[in-house]
Amino acid sequence: MRQILLRRRPVGLPVADDFEIVDAPAPPVADGDVLRRTIYLSLDPYMRGRMSDAPSYAASVAIGGVMVGHTVSEVIESKNPGFRAGDVVAGYDGWQTHGVSNGKELRVLDRSLPITTALGVLGMPGMTAYVGLLDIGQPKAGETVVVSAASGAVGSIVGQLAKTRGCRAVGVAGSPEKCRYVIEELGFDACINYKTDELVPALAAACPGGVDVYFENVGGVVLSAVLRVLNRGARIPLCGLISEYNTSPNAGPNLRPLLVHRAMIKGFIVSDHADRAPAFAAECGPLVMSGRLKFREDIVDGLEYAPGAFMGLLEGRNFGKLIVRVSEDPTRAR
Repeated sequence: MRQILLRRRPVGLPVADDFEIVDAPAPPVADGDVLRRTIYLSLDPYMRGRMSDAPSYAASVAIGGVMVGHTVSEVIESKNPGFRAGDVVAGYDGWQTHGVSNGKELRVLDRSLPITTALGVLGMPGMTAYVGLLDIGQPKAGETVVVSAASGAVGSIVGQLAKTRGCRAVGVAGSPEKCRYVIEELGFDACINYKTDELVPALAAACPGGVDVYFENVGGVVLSAVLRVLNRGARIPLCGLISEYNTSPNAGPNLRPLLVHRAMIKGFIVSDHADRAPAFAAECGPLVMSGRLKFREDIVDGLEYAPGAFMGLLEGRNFGKLIVRVSEDPTRAR
């Protein structure tokens, strides 16, 4: 089996030498265990935090340890009555070609939809959008919802769910192509290019009634600009701060608008909200099946390309949910 290990902790943006690709013996399968072959690996911004040894909400990857990550895999050998060879499961095997465990963390997938959706629109990113927007943002019909990284795996779902609640959805993205996609394909009302537009005037024009909910994925200058156009009682679900993941902590934006507008900002980690999974699946599964909840995937072939793809993710080079195809997808071969 092949694995990608964390060779050293990155300083700033990760580089290729921070990772090491190794071959290892196939893992043994004990009674109660399930051995699987990784088909797809999800690449997500949270992984940058796991590469650091700074205190966080989850344990750091050890030096010499396999990089963490959500996966979709095929069961190739099972000594566990809950699984059988040929099952396709969602799990957390990380950056490697095979994984083995007692199966407690695994979920057998319904193959009526592409199995990659378990890593994106119907997986952790989709549920992150659902919990953050609905439970913290609490959008109401007629309100304006702004979301940064609007073409990404989380942001794209936030805007579409906001539209189902009768809201005005405004995205912030990093290229004309991404902004066109957000408006023309996903149905947002407007999109701002943070690389070329002057943010505060652009936000004021796109949000003539002010901002009621801001779903934060980016931080930095985008957050500073949005704070200047908030409405009284605005809510800010704080999901991520990707612009700051590779830099030293900065002084941050002026938070006075939160006081003036009686606004609320609340950080959240989706793993704390497992109880919301049934409601998320019940609402979003049918929306995906019917084509009303759209998604885009950016698929890279080959586990060895995961480090480079991850570095590109942190620089915004991906377009849609970033996934590595590690081996053949049996559901597409038929």
